[in-house]
Amino acid sequence: MSTTNVLVVFYSTYGHIYKLAQAIAEGAGSVEGVTVRLARFPETLSDEVLTKMGALEAKKQWADVPEVTHEDLQWADAIAFGSPTRFGNIAAQVKTYIDTLGGLWASNALVGKLASAFTSSNSQHGGQETTIVCGFLPLFLHLGMLVVGLPYTFAGQFPVDEVSGGSPYGSSVVAGVWGARQPSENELNGGRFQGKHIATQAVRLGKQPAAIAN
Repeated sequence: MSTTNVLVVFYSTYGHIYKLAQAIAEGAGSVEGVTVRLARFPETLSDEVLTKMGALEAKKQWADVPEVTHEDLQWADAIAFGSPTRFGNIAAQVKTYIDTLGGLWASNALVGKLASAFTSSNSQHGGQETTIVCGFLPLFLHLGMLVVGLPYTFAGQFPVDEVSGGSPYGSSVVAGVWGARQPSENELNGGRFQGKHIATQAVRLGKQPAAIAN
């Protein structure tokens, strides 16, 4: 019996994106016939720098998550990409890995696969939407992928009685100063909904995405 494969790949500094990635993987895995794989973008900072940032200890939470490979991307029918916001764009670690995808781009290996994104920022207006639109969307389009967001059928986008991430562009977390605020249940529910939505659409569209010849 064939399965639909969903890859959730992330870069996290203090754990907020990791927790959101877990929620997305949980949502995707709740769809019948779906196999989920969790992977992380390689770290480019030294342990010395991470220690000064106060991030080295946090990273032990996901140390056993394997680094993403090109084979993971080819295996997947749908891919959710996660990165914290860095001045309104994706983290350098994510961009560094993206710049290795020239071979997959040249061979049209990712054309027709579903793509989705999630992010986090310290403040409520810290560039979450620009990170997805400016950082991830061009990647998806250049690779020929089909973009999936977080639709308004997720009711958690509407309440205004609490601080919360999440937009039609994708689920997100407001981390607070120095990452002190942990993901809320509403933010995690947004991730679960997004994961389930991605997986459902991947199952619906079926396997074997292919480029259309001229």
